[in-house]
Amino acid sequence: MSTTTCQVVAFLLSILGLAGCIAATGMDMWSTQDLYDNPVTSVFQYEGLWRSCVRQSSGFTECRPYFTILGLPAMLQAVRALMIVGIVLGAIGLLVSIFALKCIRIGSMEDSAKANMTLTSGIMFIVSGLCAIAGVSVFANMLVTNFWMSTANMYTGMGGMVQTVQTRYTFGAALFVGWVAGGLTLIGGVMMCIACRGLAPEETNYKAVSYHASGHSVAYKPGGFKASAGFGSNTKNKKTYDGGAHTEDELQSYPSKHDYV
Repeated sequence: MSTTTCQVVAFLLSILGLAGCIAATGMDMWSTQDLYDNPVTSVFQYEGLWRSCVRQSSGFTECRPYFTILGLPAMLQAVRALMIVGIVLGAIGLLVSIFALKCIRIGSMEDSAKANMTLTSGIMFIVSGLCAIAGVSVFANMLVTNFWMSTANMYTGMGGMVQTVQTRYTFGAALFVGWVAGGLTLIGGVMMCIACRGLAPEETNYKAVSYHASGHSVAYKPGGFKASAGFGSNTKNKKTYDGGAHTEDELQSYPSKHDYV
């Protein structure tokens, strides 16, 4: 799969995931009334993150918002925060990914800048998807706990007979929408990070320039070195550098593996 195709597919998946997260957050059916072994079927109750609703058999539906914040359960407030954070991060990542698309040229933007923007948007999509999945999972765990607690309280007395009737809630449609949306956003973020590798410029391992000296040779030996300038073998132009007194024959250098010319 080419880089452009990977980017476009990731972009479309992220759009679908973000739209699903927004839809799931605004839906009222996060928890629906469990009608199993419920003798009262004329009234159907369901609740969301922002309000609770009652639908009667006649078709009339009445919804009431939650007028309090401090009176709500802490888990419900945490789910709200996770969903909102996921939507905000997904929206920011969507804006960044628009400018990071390889098929869109904006001025003289280099591929390295697009690679960084693609990686940034991918990380934002991943965090957004994880927030959505975590929020929906926390709410589902709260529903399961309350369901079994209500079931244990219903069956009391001798012989396990039903003594009290309590309203039990089960999974609503918004939970499944949130799980799917979070998964799509997560997959889109991972594909964005993969596409970043195709946009990053390739760097060479060796960046060196070799220099060659011409017309000047320096011979090194332990105890001193002798520099000769010129193209002939005239010994008058030779200069000897040494810390002690040595004859010209002693300063004669012989080629070895440690010589550098």
